[in-house]
Amino acid sequence: MFKRRLRTDQRDASVILAYYYSMPDPIDDKPRCFGSHSELYANYHDTEWGVPVRDDKHLFEMLILEGAHAGLSWETILKKREGYRDVYHGFDVERVANMTDFELQKALTNPAIVRHRQKVPGARKNARVFQSMQREFGSFSEWLWAHVDGVPLKGDWASMAKVPAVTPLAEGISKDLKKRGMTFVGPTIMYAYLQAVGVVNDHWRGCWRHGA
Repeated sequence: MFKRRLRTDQRDASVILAYYYSMPDPIDDKPRCFGSHSELYANYHDTEWGVPVRDDKHLFEMLILEGAHAGLSWETILKKREGYRDVYHGFDVERVANMTDFELQKALTNPAIVRHRQKVPGARKNARVFQSMQREFGSFSEWLWAHVDGVPLKGDWASMAKVPAVTPLAEGISKDLKKRGMTFVGPTIMYAYLQAVGVVNDHWRGCWRHGA
């Protein structure tokens, strides 16, 4: 009985989500994967999410922001994005890799970012691994895009409710980065990262950005 009810609830939730995402955004009547009622969030969806990124600086920025995103809403991170840019020196990977313990402790008192005792110093650790990968592969971008032979993977989802939270690709990338010493790069975080930097284009069929 419980299993049958659970399946029914899941089906009902999918129907509700499919209906919700098919509705035009009240901001400008465009159907979106996400971003309703928030111009900041809608603008991120329209101009960044799913757009291929091959610049290491931007790839590093999104890696740190997606790690900060763990357990929080993405809109929260977007609202604090400028704070992160200030704290992490414009996401200059060399400067972040060389941040002092004093700088990191100071960052933990800064309300402009999420003051998490593992995430904040984790940025320095990830920056150092990022640098080592640049030296090994020529650029982090070369390493990342080699996983898809340089061509973005395009999803073909009937609704956002159908988009997976994790994939074998994300699991493999996560495993490699963890082995190299990065933190806050679990499979779910890495799939969100792949979507964010356009390695995967997961705009659903009804989204106005699907065919872009």
